[in-house]
Amino acid sequence: MIADLIVYNIGKLYTPYLTPPLHGEDMSKIEVIDDAFVAVRDGLILDLGNHKYKKYISKETTLIDARQMIVCPGFIDSHTHLVHAGSREDEYARLRSGIPYLEILKAGGGILDTVDKTRKASFEHLYKMAYQALDEMMLYGVTTVEAKSGYGLNIETEVKQLEVVKKLYQHHPIHLVSTYMGAHAVPSEFKDRKEAYIEELMGDMDTIKALDLAQAVDVFCETGVFSVSETKRILEKAKALGFQVKIHADEIDALGGAGLGVELGATSVDHLMAISDEDIKKLSQSHTVANLLPGTSFFLNKEYAPARKMIDQNVAVSIAGDFNPGSCPTENFQLIMQLASNKLKMTSEEILTAATINPAYHLQIDHLTGSLAIGKQANLLVIDAPNLNYVLYHFGINHVKHVLIDGKIVVRNRQIVREL
Repeated sequence: MIADLIVYNIGKLYTPYLTPPLHGEDMSKIEVIDDAFVAVRDGLILDLGNHKYKKYISKETTLIDARQMIVCPGFIDSHTHLVHAGSREDEYARLRSGIPYLEILKAGGGILDTVDKTRKASFEHLYKMAYQALDEMMLYGVTTVEAKSGYGLNIETEVKQLEVVKKLYQHHPIHLVSTYMGAHAVPSEFKDRKEAYIEELMGDMDTIKALDLAQAVDVFCETGVFSVSETKRILEKAKALGFQVKIHADEIDALGGAGLGVELGATSVDHLMAISDEDIKKLSQSHTVANLLPGTSFFLNKEYAPARKMIDQNVAVSIAGDFNPGSCPTENFQLIMQLASNKLKMTSEEILTAATINPAYHLQIDHLTGSLAIGKQANLLVIDAPNLNYVLYHFGINHVKHVLIDGKIVVRNRQIVREL
């Protein structure tokens, strides 16, 4: 069988190979193939390894010489707030002066400031801004993105956000997975009427489901936002409708959100900077993935999630960027990986697992992507580095040279390739 494209002369090919989710020490088990190639046909991996590949070549085959650079699966950013309007640099000085994030929210800033801007923004403006952000992410090696709503807090704007994601999925090379997050905060018009808002968003989930705009539902379970019991009510309704469920859990206070996630069979529980030892144990005995967001800790100057303790106690861990205007305004996923190395004390192999196959698992797309294997989508990176360790050691720059999504070159020589 003839290949459409072959990446050859690969110095080292790195890929997870075990069945996910990978827990604890299994996160370090990465296959490394020297002097490798990857052959692609119809957007899927036809073959790979270090054996002979010339039988797959015809005059129509596109050849990419990796020049002894390394290759790995495309990165999966499994927690973003992609679609929003405006920025919040005016809050940055307040955060630096020590005013707590939740205090800014309580005063009508934070999430509520972005809600106001997003409600006023046109569909076209939101689409343009999100498209540009996806381009930036793709340059840094991201090939799949989970995108949450949550800056509408009313059905009209939540639908608008999710419709933007739907159009982006149709027109941008990056694969997108949608999450409804009406329970991101209580909107100003429901101040002191949280119960009424919960009842409204419970009904809104029926609309989101009928419109087929999201695969999952997420809730911000935190002091002053949604309690554990409120989160449980919302997510039990979401499960009954057939949604996957996720939780922003134990970000600031240890409320037990991670343990609730295990109880509900959540695909992931996210943040976890304040997670209790009891909930770490519960995670270790489950397939719920701990999705850690070190960029948020960096930006807010908060403590980091105890990744080393989690992995050592057999938890399945992933990492994500949390791109958003208030607590992690960056599209640089390699910086997130470097923070995982330096601040979360994760090994290079653990980080690759946490950026590829484990997020693919909790997004429920691991049968399609997250590792390099015959029959999977040809989502892969050619990285200008001698080995995986170097990518994390030499921080603050973009190491990705070429990006392939579904076997198509979407970034060549660090420049985006547009289809003619």
